Amino acid sequence: MSQNLLSLTLTDEDMTAINAALTELEARLIGLLALDNATRRQITKMGDKSEAFVRQTMTVLEQNPDIVPPALGLAEAQADLVALDRLRPLQTRLQRLLERVSDSEMALGSDLMSVALEGYGLLKVSGRNRGLEGAVEALGARFSHSSRRTAEQPAT
Repeated sequence: MSQNLLSLTLTDEDMTAINAALTELEARLIGLLALDNATRRQITKMGDKSEAFVRQTMTVLEQNPDIVPPALGLAEAQADLVALDRLRPLQTRLQRLLERVSDSEMALGSDLMSVALEGYGLLKVSGRNRGLEGAVEALGARFSHSSRRTAEQPAT
């Protein structure tokens, strides 16, 4: 029997509602940034250990405003920290959803490949003398490997 990891039905109504929800998310998150690879490599990053340092430093600076020059941008940093704390739960939920979408896409593709491979095997055996040789040959092109043979000189 064929594999069936997932049976999923997405109606036109479902797709319309999902696309509307995604459009709404994109509109609400219009301020998100897309960094290029060079910038990603170049910028200073805040990891888990650094985050504790950042939060402690922000607290001390907030408690001692008399030593903080305006050019430091403490108010913007405070707003960034609030935004970060609000964005993270969204990121977690979206990552979980994206993992499920990716896994479902993989499972559906696997189910399809399983049926196609079994069906191809049936066509090879049962398709003879039914005018399916051309179709079997065309389908078999997926399995043909182009060999890269290099001319080797025999050892002397």
